[in-house]
Amino acid sequence: MQDVAIVGAGELGANLAHVLASSDVVGSIRLIDGAGSVAAGKALDIMQASPIASFATKVSAATDISYAAGSTVVVIADRVGHGEWQGDEAVLMLKQLSHVAQSAIVLCAGASQRALIERGVGEHLFPSSRIVGSAPEALAAALRSVIALETNGSIRDIALTLLGVPPQQTVIPWDSVTIAGFAATNVLSEPVRRRIEARLTPLWPPGAYALATAAAEVIAGMVNESRRAFSCFVSPANVLARRSRVVALPVRVGASGAERLELPELDPRAQVILDTALGG
Repeated sequence: MQDVAIVGAGELGANLAHVLASSDVVGSIRLIDGAGSVAAGKALDIMQASPIASFATKVSAATDISYAAGSTVVVIADRVGHGEWQGDEAVLMLKQLSHVAQSAIVLCAGASQRALIERGVGEHLFPSSRIVGSAPEALAAALRSVIALETNGSIRDIALTLLGVPPQQTVIPWDSVTIAGFAATNVLSEPVRRRIEARLTPLWPPGAYALATAAAEVIAGMVNESRRAFSCFVSPANVLARRSRVVALPVRVGASGAERLELPELDPRAQVILDTALGG
């Protein structure tokens, strides 16, 4: 089974380690943080829960980034007491990862890490297919909950993805959204759809547990080579054949990372918002 390294044992990183271990889809998880005693304590807490939650994933802790070597997926999360990895420190850490975990897929789990993905691709540290961000999937999950409340239905009946840059340049491709198998445009009136769109801004950024759950689902999709499309921050330059910013797009993931973009048909208004987001 695959191994996962999580760089950062803060609230997001620790929640992700717990959610991912509980799903039992990877063989081992290494929780890496400079605050070694804190990371070790959180790893021990998760392992002590394994007999009760019935999972076999091994969770350990480390203090040095070199322990990410050999991992199938390396997740960039948040440091204990310092928040999400971002800025120049995060780029320096990516440079280190590009040497010690050359073949790994890098998954940025934080809501503020879109710029980190851009620098990772722009500075040629990682191919665009091997560095993605899972935070938009957390926002998509929240949106499914909002729609379920509007329709008095279940989130399991709602299929949707998001595009753009949350929260201001978010595109909901309503023509491709389905609710219990029916087109959302037939179930929800336009005023209701606009009201739902207006609720997106307060939903961003998602909380640590929501971000962790989204990251765990994307990792499971990579490991199991799921046919499901996830809303992820990706660099689409190699698809659009032009320079563009990192934005949220529906993507199929697999053993090589972001394997295929699933670009839906957009109405003119949505296309303008997406084009603006792509252009920065």
